[in-house]
Amino acid sequence: MKKIITIITFFIAVTVSAQNFQLHRDFERGHFTTTFELFKPDKYGNTFTFIDFDYNASSGISGSYYEIARVLKTEKMPVGLHVEYNGGLGTFKTPTGMGGFTINDAWIFGANYAKGNAKMGFSTYAGYKAIKNAGEANYQITGTWYVNLIENKLTFSGFADLWSENGLTDKTVFLSEPQLWFHLNKSFSVGGEVELSNNFAYVYEFKVRPTLAIKWNI
Repeated sequence: MKKIITIITFFIAVTVSAQNFQLHRDFERGHFTTTFELFKPDKYGNTFTFIDFDYNASSGISGSYYEIARVLKTEKMPVGLHVEYNGGLGTFKTPTGMGGFTINDAWIFGANYAKGNAKMGFSTYAGYKAIKNAGEANYQITGTWYVNLIENKLTFSGFADLWSENGLTDKTVFLSEPQLWFHLNKSFSVGGEVELSNNFAYVYEFKVRPTLAIKWNI
């Protein structure tokens, strides 16, 4: 399941739209994915949410993933308190038709640190990850970045995740999606991403999955 950008911080919000809609063509998987993102800062921190839908030509929407996160932070706090929920569902083909699955609900509780300006910045958090039906305690570490390579024209951004799904001795998942966007104007951008993953979404090997995309900054 795709994931575009996770916890975006205030320095990003002042350089790009606080909400956007993206359409990606995934060449390795052979389907389209739409993503809606919303980021809203306030005096007590910020809220970020997004939802992905994958589209299969024969069955319509074939998968979805939802995430919402809240960072509680005031000007006097050196780090923010991070709370996040995510989950989703998907379908797959069988010899007799279609089957389905759910992505186990997960809650993340941790600490967030961010620093940046209009040119570049980063955000990172680490926390305890409570996955439904997991046999062991788990963790997640996430970093996001933003670099305005050419002012108002070219942006390099993305995220990298590392998490466990059944304790420290079992499977560790890596997922990163660096993105490059060329801004046609304030409303529309073209570009894409490269999904780099290992042990992700039932594929237990390292994968490289590029996309081409258009983004509408609402």
